[in-house]
Amino acid sequence: MQSVHIISAYDEELKYLSKRIAAMGGHAERMVEQAIAALVNADPGLAQKVIRDDAVLDEGQREIDDKAIIIIAKRQPMATDLREIIGAIRISADLERVGDLGKNVAKRVVAVIDGRQPTSLFRGLEALANLALTQLKEVLDVYASRSVDKIGFVRDRDDQIDAMYTSLFRELLTYMMEDPRNITPCTHLLFCAKNIERIGDHATNIAETIYYIVTGDQMPAERPKGDKTDKIGLSGTLPVK
Repeated sequence: MQSVHIISAYDEELKYLSKRIAAMGGHAERMVEQAIAALVNADPGLAQKVIRDDAVLDEGQREIDDKAIIIIAKRQPMATDLREIIGAIRISADLERVGDLGKNVAKRVVAVIDGRQPTSLFRGLEALANLALTQLKEVLDVYASRSVDKIGFVRDRDDQIDAMYTSLFRELLTYMMEDPRNITPCTHLLFCAKNIERIGDHATNIAETIYYIVTGDQMPAERPKGDKTDKIGLSGTLPVK
């Protein structure tokens, strides 16, 4: 009877980690959505809320780390259970970083308000954020279902995010060259775009961790990560090969 109780308690501890990851994921998504809304709508009040909300993810990561250490010390897990616990630690770190990236966008809202840019640039940032958030949501759905057979979308989506970021980078450079007064606000928008692009990278990291949890193998390295902005010259165009 005691053995059954121990197994039940152990299962509850593992479920707790999964629930906390789900809660952190939902909070990170809201933070990014609100940061983009604050940027697009020039809403410094909402931006300050996003900055304050980052503390929730910091606390969530600490809770998961502490709980995982206690479970490992008490239960000495092996195989799948150990991967589950280590995976929760890694995923919580990625989600905490997503929150940081959302906070970074929110911090630039006031600076961007002072030099309002064309609506098309904000539409581009919105589209980039929607793509990154869709990827994050789909990855978290895979974590909940453990359906790693559906994980193939991640790298294709990340390619789309990188391509859209590169296009937006080029457009912002063009505005900066056309009018020196655009340099400061467009620089802030460049940093915002880069933060959003990095969210896609963290979603990919989470997908790789989920694959490892379920299969015990590393996800095949099919392509290098990264965008192409390092290849864009001062003219704002890709060099001819």
